[in-house]
Amino acid sequence: MDALLTNFHLPRTTLFALVCAFAGRELVRRAYAEAFAERYRLLSFGDCMLIV
Repeated sequence: MDALLTNFHLPRTTLFALVCAFAGRELVRRAYAEAFAERYRLLSFGDCMLIV
């Protein structure tokens, strides 16, 4: 199974592009919209996501 465990990265960065390349831009856009709505934290000391 392919999976990626990663932090929530700032948009328009190479790490964000990596996540989009792995999971698809639309799925990542929906995940970020949910994360912002639920007030998740970004960057290294924030929350993370598991993409399966």
